[in-house]
Amino acid sequence: MIVAPNLDFPWLTHGFGLRDSEPPAGLTTVRQIHSALVLDACGRKGEQIGEGDAIVSAEAGVTIGIRTADCVPILLADPVRRVVACAHAGWRGTAANIVGSTIQEMLQHGSLAADLCVAIGPSIGSCCYEVGQEVAQQFGREAGFLDLKAINEIQALEAGVRKIWKSEECTFCRPKRFFSFRREKEQAGRMLSFVSRVV
Repeated sequence: MIVAPNLDFPWLTHGFGLRDSEPPAGLTTVRQIHSALVLDACGRKGEQIGEGDAIVSAEAGVTIGIRTADCVPILLADPVRRVVACAHAGWRGTAANIVGSTIQEMLQHGSLAADLCVAIGPSIGSCCYEVGQEVAQQFGREAGFLDLKAINEIQALEAGVRKIWKSEECTFCRPKRFFSFRREKEQAGRMLSFVSRVV
């Protein structure tokens, strides 16, 4: 597991999964559909709670998680209100600003953007993520290489977050460490990233 230094709080546990990481028990997830839909895990512990690509929880003892294999995993935490969230940001979710939507949902729980800590985990990097015109134009760019992590970082900044950590690792470049859908196609497994408010 990879841990983000800006999420090092005694009341929280988290991790960005590797190829060989074991997911925690009792995980609450969603059926990911490459959207900007954010679901609230309140009262829905340990089950797939619906379709969407982000989950927010303000309850202790609820572990929420998302699966990725090139898409951007994002974990969020509010050390003041102890609200946590996770988001799956592929190019569609990024184009729809899923990280901004997740932050807005956290604000509904009483969080302030200035208090939030955002951790952007390993994903396919701009070194390897070449896209055609159809995808590139969603971001006002020409066909070529796209940096999804950087775009999500900018969107978090635009939402008022200043405490951001970003992994520089590329899932495509590191086959022994990460699954990659672009590299392995349908044979690719998924890494699981999770966050939980312990108390």
